Amino acid sequence: MEIITKEEIINIQAKWGEGIVDIGKKYLNNQDYESRAIDHINELYAYQIGEVLFKPTKVQKNQFRSTFDEALSYFVASNNVCEEDKGFAIQPWINVRFENSNILLQGKTAIAMGNYYFTDTNSKDTKVEYTFGYIKSNNGKILINLHHSSIPYSE
Repeated sequence: MEIITKEEIINIQAKWGEGIVDIGKKYLNNQDYESRAIDHINELYAYQIGEVLFKPTKVQKNQFRSTFDEALSYFVASNNVCEEDKGFAIQPWINVRFENSNILLQGKTAIAMGNYYFTDTNSKDTKVEYTFGYIKSNNGKILINLHHSSIPYSE
């Protein structure tokens, strides 16, 4: 059995952040940002091999996104699947930085938890708490099968 390594988790986190930034760049430059978002989801999420638990940050009505189309709606709001979506990835963001509190490696699965920071075009950071689950597919690809993120609690 091929196990997941910490390095693989850090690499997929970097890819995820780069994808979010690239989707926003394509949006700003009037390029095909929807196709980039489709590729982002297909490359990094496990929708094609099984169920995905996805709870995005900035949602209220459709809190959980169990389908590919719901995830696409959250990232780019181009398919009108979830009415409340504004397109998180087309904000746009100029940087995404992960700070892992811990990564638990368990054979072909892993869980990471921590904070990630989204930098907007004014260089302002938004801190978001996350838990991501990962699975290694039969072809050795690391995919996200759990994505939960939320804005930190404040009184």
